[in-house]
Amino acid sequence: MEEITYKTHGTCARAIHFTRGEDGTITNVSFDGGCNGNLKAISKLVDGMKAEEIAAKLSGNICGFKSTSCADQLAKAVLS
Repeated sequence: MEEITYKTHGTCARAIHFTRGEDGTITNVSFDGGCNGNLKAISKLVDGMKAEEIAAKLSGNICGFKSTSCADQLAKAVLS
């Protein structure tokens, strides 16, 4: 298992923390900053999913007028 911290770009959340299992499963997702309730919900929904599944569902999601979102940054993070 590997503990990862990903520094986000262009979002209110400053960083994303998660664990990547040897089989590519992502668990223990948490965000520093951002919209607390929404990010807790995303964390619960993706818990136990493979990185590729998370990226397929969340990549390209934008927030308001920004070119990214916390969900989009999570998609990038799990593939890094």
